[in-house]
Amino acid sequence: METLGNHAGAEPAILARGVWKSLTGPPVLRDVSLTVRSGETLALLGPNGAGKSTLLHVLAGVMRPSRGVVVILGRSVEDPAVRRYIGFAGHRSALYGHLTAIENLRFFADLYALPYRHAELSLELFGLGEYRDTPVRLLSRGIVQRVSLARAILHDPRVLLLDEPFTGLDASSAARLRELLSSLRLRGCAIVVATHQWNEARELADHAVVLVGGRVAANEPAAGLTPDRLAALYEERRPGVRGPRPGAPVYAESTE
Repeated sequence: METLGNHAGAEPAILARGVWKSLTGPPVLRDVSLTVRSGETLALLGPNGAGKSTLLHVLAGVMRPSRGVVVILGRSVEDPAVRRYIGFAGHRSALYGHLTAIENLRFFADLYALPYRHAELSLELFGLGEYRDTPVRLLSRGIVQRVSLARAILHDPRVLLLDEPFTGLDASSAARLRELLSSLRLRGCAIVVATHQWNEARELADHAVVLVGGRVAANEPAAGLTPDRLAALYEERRPGVRGPRPGAPVYAESTE
């Protein structure tokens, strides 16, 4: 595994094998395995507390697994050389509130040794021109989400990890994001989208992994999932605990 070369049909862009993660109590992730190839989109589904956010942090290299391995583009995710190829947008924006939208994007462009035009392009891509000189702390949740997504893609990542990316977006911004994800996929980016929404998974993804109680309850083509099947998976793996019906609005933020 000496290079970062990866193409559709070659070794997986994202490979997780036997991943466990414990925080302060019982394991949050339990023996999770998955693969995503270049040019594929994986939907990560599950109720609150299923471990979706934790798994994305592990795949991004933000958290280290307690056991198991994560390989990105042929190298361990712990290899610093891999990090520049990963784009990640989690529940927390990772933006600096006292900096303006454009200052934040330029700061991250500096981290990737990129010219500032990348920051400008990302800003335009998400229709953020009117907010460019506004401090992030003064922006609405939906606008902060757009700036966070612009930050995640400004370096043209080959692996993109998104946690509930449509939360807070208006219809126009959501459509813009769907178009962007489709474009990135065609260019060979491997994408993982964590979501509560069955309809989003069916629309965006080739494949779906359903997490319940930190374990993989299903790993199958997204087209085969139905709301009733998801509801059954949730209840089967968590006896006595009913999650939200797949596809129904979920307003509480994940506590994973």
